[in-house]
Amino acid sequence: MPHFLLVWLITAVSLLVAAYLIPGFTLTSLEAAAIAAVVLGLVNAIVRPILFWLTLPVTILTLGLFSFVLNALTIWIASGITPGFRIDGFIPALLGSLVLSIVSGLLNVVFDRSA
Repeated sequence: MPHFLLVWLITAVSLLVAAYLIPGFTLTSLEAAAIAAVVLGLVNAIVRPILFWLTLPVTILTLGLFSFVLNALTIWIASGITPGFRIDGFIPALLGSLVLSIVSGLLNVVFDRSA
């Protein structure tokens, strides 16, 4: 399986797990999860680097903890763009970003993308 398809599939599954576990983090269908994974990838590639550089002093002052807020903001932005994907506030976005990171990390270990 090509690398980008595996990343896309892992992200979509991670979003579905987050939607299942976190109230206020809603995906209406599998298609919405697939589209949200693509949109999240684009937001992470385009918007996140800009936000990272703008908030670098705050991230340094908080010893990197502000990066959790940055992850939540990128997921929240993706939910605003994607039909069928809704996040009802900052706390569900923050919890969703944590679940997304944990599940993606576990799935990356299971599927060992380096092989």
